[in-house]
Amino acid sequence: MEQTFIMIKPDGVQRGLVGEIISRFEKKGFSLRGLKLISVERPFAEKHYEDLSSKPFFNKLVEYIISGPVVAMVWEGKNVVVTGRKIIGATNPSDSAPGTIRGDFAVEIGRNVIHGSDSVESARKEIALWFPDGTVNWQSSLHHWTHE
Repeated sequence: MEQTFIMIKPDGVQRGLVGEIISRFEKKGFSLRGLKLISVERPFAEKHYEDLSSKPFFNKLVEYIISGPVVAMVWEGKNVVVTGRKIIGATNPSDSAPGTIRGDFAVEIGRNVIHGSDSVESARKEIALWFPDGTVNWQSSLHHWTHE
């Protein structure tokens, strides 16, 4: 089974969207493997977004991520990276379809509620960074109702 890293950004936490976002991933049939509420320090945020360090918005992005607590999660399931990105919606909320998290809750690209890994490789790196002690390995009793 594939895993992905999902982070509810400070605006999502402040707006009380944590339960709604978790619910959408659960209802899809994905399994939660890791979860923590964390205040991110600047060096950690810079490491997480190091692939964007040459972009003009990098410093503003780092400031945003350290501005309040985030919820870091690991989700597991079949094609969870691609499907998770569909659940999240486009980076720019104005390009996000209704029914997606960003389509339903985000207004501006700089406050787009949620981050999701964009590839399996990115997911591995992000999970290793955010969950260095690993995740919980368990199987829901509902697994046989959602998977063949």
